[in-house]
Amino acid sequence: MYTAKGQLDRNALIRQYQPLVRKLAHHMMAKLPANVQVDDLIQVGLIGLSDALSRFEATQGVQFETFATQRIRGAMLDELRENDWVSRGVRKSQKDIEVSMRRLEHQLGRSPLESEIAADLGMSLSDYQGLLGRVRGTQLVYLEDINHSSDDDDSFLDRHLGDTEADPLNMLSDQRMRQALVAAIKNLPEREQHIMSMYYEEDMNLKEIAAVLDVTESRICQLHSQSIARLRAKMRTH
Repeated sequence: MYTAKGQLDRNALIRQYQPLVRKLAHHMMAKLPANVQVDDLIQVGLIGLSDALSRFEATQGVQFETFATQRIRGAMLDELRENDWVSRGVRKSQKDIEVSMRRLEHQLGRSPLESEIAADLGMSLSDYQGLLGRVRGTQLVYLEDINHSSDDDDSFLDRHLGDTEADPLNMLSDQRMRQALVAAIKNLPEREQHIMSMYYEEDMNLKEIAAVLDVTESRICQLHSQSIARLRAKMRTH
């Protein structure tokens, strides 16, 4: 997209890719604590988009949208790290929920209901659901693990771990981990399985999932957080 003088029309390209910035911001919100505002992420993402326009070279053999996505996400992640996105209190609350889930599942022989978890934690159902909204930033995989460098396609784990592909013990351990995670997801309550599928497989954001299930976005956020807590509780042994 060029101007009449044959120059790259930056303003037109920024307008064209604004929906991409909004999509990435909304999709990232489920990984963030409740104090983070989506509008702030969008503003930072637009800066990342502008940076991508300045640095992109077609000769690199990469499509602009792929390049821009890395820059936009990188800008958002950098901003979140600088602002200490998860507090100790949030981590402790998440751990308390996981401990309660493990204890109840052992006692009941099934996944506990929200009301049962709330009672075990000594709080009302509404207080527990509010807590789920506040701890949504604690994930099965943390932001540092899913971050991609702006200069290459390697993940955080790829950059900081040695080559383990030739080690049979590591290969077996990784296979068992994946099998355990798949089994844990299949054991989630049906509604939570559906939400996880829409979010991670169909790449839908919380607002879109809420519209499909005809509930509020905050309710989807609570159920997503609860699903992650269930998975983390099950995967502790791995």
